[in-house]
Amino acid sequence: MERLPGFQRFQSVQRLGLNNLVLAAVLITAIMMFEVTCSPAPKYRAKRSGKQRTSRSVQTSGAYQIGGASYYAKKFHGRKTANGEIFDMYAMTAAHRKLAFGTNVRVTNLGNGMSVVVRINDRGPFVKGRIIDLSYGAAKKIGLVQSGTAKVKLEIVK
Repeated sequence: MERLPGFQRFQSVQRLGLNNLVLAAVLITAIMMFEVTCSPAPKYRAKRSGKQRTSRSVQTSGAYQIGGASYYAKKFHGRKTANGEIFDMYAMTAAHRKLAFGTNVRVTNLGNGMSVVVRINDRGPFVKGRIIDLSYGAAKKIGLVQSGTAKVKLEIVK
């Protein structure tokens, strides 16, 4: 069968249409990517340099909570805490879910009666049944290092 000149023109137009379709798809994809990358970022609060964040929570004096305590040490030593300071495993600090950063808390080990005053500088613990995570230094002072966990009483110190 012999091909007619019109048929050849049809094939080239068909190829040209396919090329234009691919070109259009690439162009649309590029525009969409440009729109996504150039769109304004979500509006977050500006980071306050040099200031510690505070938490809105109720502070009362006397017995505040009774529950489980644990400690954290080497894995987090030198990393940033939730309030922005660097964690020192030998400092008298602790993590609490709700107490305001900077709150001083007396932690008493109910198993042996030993107590220590710590400053809240982090958030946690995130394990069911625990109310506070102590730094290694604080845990050592109340005899918590050997067992790893203990039942404690928290009292807010003014």
